[in-house]
Amino acid sequence: MAERNDSAGLGARLAKRIEHNWYARAAGNYWLLPLWLIFVAISSLRLMLLAPFRRQKSDLTPVIVIGNIAVGGTGKTPLITYLVERARSLGLRPAVVSRGYGGHSDTYPLLVSDSTAVAQCGDEPKLLQQRLQCPVVVDPKRSRAVAALNAKVDIIFSDDGLQHYAMKRAAEIVVSDVTRGFGNGWRLPIGPLREPMSRLQSADLHIVNGSDFIVEPSALIEGTTGRSVPLDFFAGQQVHAVAGIGNPQRFFTTLRALNYQPIEHAFPDHYEFTDTDLRWNDDKAVIMTEKDWVKCAAFKRENQWYLQVNAQPTEATKAKLDALLTKVSGGTATHS
Repeated sequence: MAERNDSAGLGARLAKRIEHNWYARAAGNYWLLPLWLIFVAISSLRLMLLAPFRRQKSDLTPVIVIGNIAVGGTGKTPLITYLVERARSLGLRPAVVSRGYGGHSDTYPLLVSDSTAVAQCGDEPKLLQQRLQCPVVVDPKRSRAVAALNAKVDIIFSDDGLQHYAMKRAAEIVVSDVTRGFGNGWRLPIGPLREPMSRLQSADLHIVNGSDFIVEPSALIEGTTGRSVPLDFFAGQQVHAVAGIGNPQRFFTTLRALNYQPIEHAFPDHYEFTDTDLRWNDDKAVIMTEKDWVKCAAFKRENQWYLQVNAQPTEATKAKLDALLTKVSGGTATHS
């Protein structure tokens, strides 16, 4: 058992070091060059063979993919939330499809409902379904999820799936982070890129979190009661800050901007929480992301809170997104 734990610890430290080098000097990861060559060969072949067939046929409900070419969180989920709400305001009936990372269902495609367990659908689809109350369909084969929604809605947003070329799409939005950017510019595993930087040229829009839009806290909600309190409710106080997302530091930075004093508890993205993960020997408040809360609600206790966030695009970005929605929907969107 001790040897197994030592191996797991060594693996975690190695993975952390590799990820650190993604956003530092690539030279630290040059020992991964053989794996890099294999990854580049396979991904380039897929792009060459499948990419020409990804564009949407006119007889299907149009799909807009919101994805990234780098590993890690970029703020896609808040942007999808904005796009769904904006599509509604333009008179469209929107839906979302997702791979459902972290979930497992006996049957696919899976239409997420209020009774669907996070273990079945994954954390992000559950968050989107609860927040937006629009159709959310999960399937490891996103093209099958799209087929299940065809002609039932006016527009479909794909949560990630930029590299899922079997899913035809009408448009692509690439999201990146102003702080992390594209790291050292190398593809996996030497760098964080899933695809080369040239992939940006074929996307319809490239939107940067931190310049083209910002993610702002909109509500602080108590888990057990659902009551919302002012965002500065815990200003000046120490709190346990829990984040199992792609970029936990962004969440901790948000809490500091609210004048909180966060005790940081970073977990891997899509982490499967247990009740013991959230127990500390004090009475300090526990504050987490909304994405983490949908997994922790099953064992909720008093003084547990989650921070709800919204994407706020610049006026120029709003205009670009509106133009894309109008174009993709065939001009049926009614601007307001």
